[in-house]
Amino acid sequence: MSVVTIPIVNKNYQMGCEDGQEDRLIELGRIVDARAREILDKIGPLPENSLLATLCIVLADSAHNRPVAAATDGDLREILARIREIKHKIGA
Repeated sequence: MSVVTIPIVNKNYQMGCEDGQEDRLIELGRIVDARAREILDKIGPLPENSLLATLCIVLADSAHNRPVAAATDGDLREILARIREIKHKIGA
């Protein structure tokens, strides 16, 4: 387990992650910091709890409205192979 420091709007947060995931967590922290700063630039100063709630809603909206990637033929073949493997293991 590793611990990294994630700065978000001039405040540092200590966060734990699995070993090897430090760079990913730092990059995600940069994304969160950038979105928080965008919110503050548009709305103005907010109490920390209001910023957190607004940030969560903005990020949830972004995730919810993201287009879903279509499965490729390779993906479908892999899924079918996995289903067949499971079917064989359970003797069906």
